[in-house]
Amino acid sequence: MYSTELKEKIKGDLQQSLTGHRYTHVLGVAAAARQLAVRYGSDADKAEMAGLLHDAAKQKRLEEMQALALRAFGDSLDPVIMQTGSLLHGYAAVTVAKEQYGIDDADVLAAIAHHTTGAPHMSQLEKIIFVADYIEAGRDFDGVDHLRALAKEDLDKTVLAGYDSTITHLLEQDKTIFVGTVVNRNAQILSMGEARHG
Repeated sequence: MYSTELKEKIKGDLQQSLTGHRYTHVLGVAAAARQLAVRYGSDADKAEMAGLLHDAAKQKRLEEMQALALRAFGDSLDPVIMQTGSLLHGYAAVTVAKEQYGIDDADVLAAIAHHTTGAPHMSQLEKIIFVADYIEAGRDFDGVDHLRALAKEDLDKTVLAGYDSTITHLLEQDKTIFVGTVVNRNAQILSMGEARHG
């Protein structure tokens, strides 16, 4: 679906705009996303593309991220997201994907947008990118091996464990927790409960 030429162009551009460490991470997420997509019967090409572009705006200045996000989302984003680069970069990357590379697949764009914050109701592709960002081969943090093992068994449980990992980390660091993370975690628990009892 997405040509090798387009993927190579994106990789070349990212190699120029990201640090070596971040670029390696992006390649790791694209590879992990592809593996997860194959495992769970999702579109591996879409997963790889979303993985490649998920951090395309990560190292831009906040003002630039804000301008990019406004073009894609108007004033619909939470003010906390708009003021926080670590939350905003996925939403900004949607505009990069659309305007620089002509990507208009709503599923791919949503996966890019929500890879950090999550969302109350995520598609399978959104969950794959959310999880791939945690478990790519270069990641090294307490609990990553548990997440990797879980990702081979149950995508939904891994999404929940990802939320828990982020919240635990922020608590340990005495950092603020974006309220949306808690809202999205609660929605994931409810969704899993409905799936069990449905």
